Amino acid sequence: METTVGSVLRRRIMFFIITAFVAASVMSLFYMQIIHGGQFAVKSDENSIKAVPQVAPRGIFYDRYMRVMVGNRPSFSIQIIPAEYKNRKLDSLIEGVLNLPFGYIGNILRDTTQYSKFIPRKVKRDVDFKAIAWFEENQSKLPGVHYVMETLRDYSFGINGVHMFGYIKEISQEMLAKHKNEYTIGDNIGNNGLEKEYEQLVKGDKGMKLMLVDSRQKTIGRYKEGKDDKPTKKGDDLVLSIDRDVQKVAEEAFKDRRGAAVAIEPSTGEIISFVSAPEYDLNEFATVVSREDWDRLNKDEAKPLFNRATMSIFSPGSTFKMIAAIAALEEGVITTDTKFNCPGVFTYGNKQFKCEHVHGVMNVETAIEKSCNVFFYNLILKLGLDKWSEYAAKFGFGQKTAVDIGEEAKGILPSEQYYNKVYGKNGWTKGFLVSLGIGQGELSVTPIQLAKYTALLANYGQSADPHFLKGYIDKETGKFVPAQIHKIQLNISKRTFDIVRNAMFNVVNGAGTATSIRMSEIAIAGKTGTAQNPHGRPHSLFIAFAPYDNPKIAVAVMVENAGYGATTAAPIARDMIKAYLDKNSIDSQPKTDNSLAKVSH
Repeated sequence: METTVGSVLRRRIMFFIITAFVAASVMSLFYMQIIHGGQFAVKSDENSIKAVPQVAPRGIFYDRYMRVMVGNRPSFSIQIIPAEYKNRKLDSLIEGVLNLPFGYIGNILRDTTQYSKFIPRKVKRDVDFKAIAWFEENQSKLPGVHYVMETLRDYSFGINGVHMFGYIKEISQEMLAKHKNEYTIGDNIGNNGLEKEYEQLVKGDKGMKLMLVDSRQKTIGRYKEGKDDKPTKKGDDLVLSIDRDVQKVAEEAFKDRRGAAVAIEPSTGEIISFVSAPEYDLNEFATVVSREDWDRLNKDEAKPLFNRATMSIFSPGSTFKMIAAIAALEEGVITTDTKFNCPGVFTYGNKQFKCEHVHGVMNVETAIEKSCNVFFYNLILKLGLDKWSEYAAKFGFGQKTAVDIGEEAKGILPSEQYYNKVYGKNGWTKGFLVSLGIGQGELSVTPIQLAKYTALLANYGQSADPHFLKGYIDKETGKFVPAQIHKIQLNISKRTFDIVRNAMFNVVNGAGTATSIRMSEIAIAGKTGTAQNPHGRPHSLFIAFAPYDNPKIAVAVMVENAGYGATTAAPIARDMIKAYLDKNSIDSQPKTDNSLAKVSH
């Protein structure tokens, strides 16, 4: 009897336990699926969602007629997320597929302390489709390795323009520290030129794409059909003042030369063409430039990385003679009736200073036309250093032009203070001034300073700081936003400018030193120059503006070691002027849907 009672009791206890377990399980399922089902569903989704950063396309660079000069092209990049990449034995396999040197991936992944291990590290950009297909096929075997679609700069529009455009590169640790809220490791940033100057406009806003992945991290589709994605925003498009046709002509002229050419619209200060030669291939910088290529460019004796248009300094030679003429006319030191005799040599103290020819009696206009050195030797001594330096400074010499690409040299504008500092108060004499009268001596300028000076001569002392940006197309509104410019107004009389401008007209169209470039269809005014060079042949210089009566373009050309200005530099300037003023070539250009005329101002 006791056994039967005990057996019944045990069965009841077991039944109670089983019932309680089932009830608890049902309650747990009810709690998870009904009460907190939404939360756990979200959590489940999170475990199967991969957030893929999307790089925004950079803004396009247009020329003044809305023709593309720098665009974008699609490409694939391979990246590794350190937190997911556990098998380091895969390094050599991936390096082989991507044709990377041994140990390359190890170097990229070495620093896991400064940056989160969940931030993707770029391994290689612009990967070909064959390699991408391999990564897609083997994705399940490569945890933490992903490929993403990006855009790279496209330089296939017929011009190079390396020293004005600049290039982009992967952001450095130093730059990341300064801009940690805007960029992450692996992002690109403008490194120099316009890419750097207008980085905040052209960089765009990054986006995020949410992808569904399986347990092996293989992509199986979009999350919620992309409804929760954060779209990218392309950077603002820049409308530049460059004329692509003139740029092509200038680049072609400098293909086998060293030097620089800058063309400016006199009334606005807008840069029409900008060349520094030799150049380098911007396509080499569209992706990560190799150390070998970087070393090759740095060691090249021709210095292709050096921006000669804004950084090279040299004596301006006879192109500077108009400064002394303007200063002397404005200050009443001379008139058009003032004359000096040129016997072919000028003696000061125990030194003799030569002229190219025996010109005889010259006034200021004929002295500019014939480029008579003796006249200007006499003139600067009569004018004095202080006034000469004062007027040269008015035209922007001895100071930066504030051009909107960053790197720029000031050059040297001698003054009494300068000579006292260099030689001591009693260490120099008035004899130092003689060479300055013809643009030699300690005086040094840059090509862009010469172009600004020429623009001011052309437009009677009115212009603006040289600049590339006409404006930009706002990515939010689609409207054109004009650039802010700093205008220049020199307090110099029209009569003085007329005298000097007429002399420059005769340089080309009279009996001057540049009659070889005279054209019947375009009236060019100019001035030749030959700059002394202690390291070889002199540099060839020419400045010009046209048309004479209504100047639309001002040009400064400097060709290294090329001799007389009339021989080499002047024909280049003529061809640039012709390319710009040839309205048929401009009007026949294909119109774009995004033409500036259709953009709201």
